[in-house]
Amino acid sequence: MEWLVLSLAALVLFLGGLLLSWTAGRVDRLHHRVDKARAVLDAALFHRSGTVVEIASAGMVDAATALLLLDAAHAARASTGPEREAAESDLSRALVATFGDNEQIVRLRADPGARELIDELADACRSVELARRFHNDVVASARALRSRRVVRWFGLAGHAPLPPTAELDDSWPPALT
Repeated sequence: MEWLVLSLAALVLFLGGLLLSWTAGRVDRLHHRVDKARAVLDAALFHRSGTVVEIASAGMVDAATALLLLDAAHAARASTGPEREAAESDLSRALVATFGDNEQIVRLRADPGARELIDELADACRSVELARRFHNDVVASARALRSRRVVRWFGLAGHAPLPPTAELDDSWPPALT
């Protein structure tokens, strides 16, 4: 009888340890997914600002608008940390202000060289929007898992900080679609 109780206790401990190990691995995998999603978002933001620099430097817009776009793109590329999201939001607002006019987009798309850059900008803006959504979805999944009792009670997240969402204005001119 004692042998059966000890065997059951050992089995329960083994299964509990297995569950804890699996959950800790899941938390770790989600944190890696958050890191990868952030890297994809950073690459998309960098590509968008590079495309804006190309457009502003190509003489497709007037000098004042080009200066506005270059300043916003440079600020977005140069900033780090929490101020980066504000700088990227400023770049989004500059794009909406510049290309919000449908007539200007039609005029630019009539030029074959400009059409290629405008289409690249539209793709870059779409990529930023999708990358931010995906990043925030992965962060929400990681936060939901970390909020479970078993993860908190047993410290399965280790000392990893709670992943932040990307709160930036990723709107883009509807005329670009």
